[in-house]
Amino acid sequence: MECFRNTIEKCGKHPPEKDRYHLYVSYSCPWAHRTLIIRALKGLEKVITVTIVDHYMGVRGWRFGFEGEEDEICGKKFLKEIYLDCTPDFKGNITVPVLLDKKTKKIVNNESSEIIRILNTEFNEFTETEEQALLDFYPKELRSEIDDLNNWIYLDIHYGVYKCGFAAKQEIYAESFDKLFTSLDKLEAILANKRYLTGNTVTEADIRLWPTLARFDCCYVQHFKCNKKMLKEYPNIFGYTRDIYQLPGISKTLNLYHIKHHYMGSHTSINPKGIIPLGPDMEGYFDSPHARKDF
Repeated sequence: MECFRNTIEKCGKHPPEKDRYHLYVSYSCPWAHRTLIIRALKGLEKVITVTIVDHYMGVRGWRFGFEGEEDEICGKKFLKEIYLDCTPDFKGNITVPVLLDKKTKKIVNNESSEIIRILNTEFNEFTETEEQALLDFYPKELRSEIDDLNNWIYLDIHYGVYKCGFAAKQEIYAESFDKLFTSLDKLEAILANKRYLTGNTVTEADIRLWPTLARFDCCYVQHFKCNKKMLKEYPNIFGYTRDIYQLPGISKTLNLYHIKHHYMGSHTSINPKGIIPLGPDMEGYFDSPHARKDF
């Protein structure tokens, strides 16, 4: 996949400035979701503006509104048009998130793992509070552990639910299903002795994991046939998921309507009639006391 892999840095092509940069994200995409989480935790909501694409993704890709609305930054109806304005011969996938430089109307980066590290370090002079400026979700002393967690979680959990959902053969589905739930059992054991993945503070590993967990019971259990157990049947994982949801600013980054209607409505190879299930009831699902504590 072709990517835009530039960065934001002082004295660079794209220096950090307040209200210069814009994120295009989908509430439904777990990779885009992580950028909204770190934007909230770092207090950058008044620094970096955001456009939410429509939940439905058809043959023309991500669109900005059901009735052909144009986005307010570039005046386009589809995200693809912004990609092609930047690179007319672009042949890669049109993905979210996208970090755009509003001054040059150029895409800086469209790789979520790099965008969250940019937001983690490069806008500290603009954060809402001094405490948020000091937050570091990828500290040097934990980087090796975080990298190992990210690699394992990506392959067996993030990508694992998709391997189940899009498996074309029963044996491939069964293998992916077993690996996914073995990994969830491992995660449950880790969280029995740690409040968060590396200890008592939230890190990048938690920010990357959480969007998949938040989608699990409402979507992946039925849509991707990940139905051995629901998340709520894992006491430690479910408490951990509620714990992060209840951190300041996180709840407003989660839109279950967009999630269900994107997955069920856009994945026609899995759900050709586009029927949106009415359950499960998610009202207040993550609001109950999480009972997590420092170790």
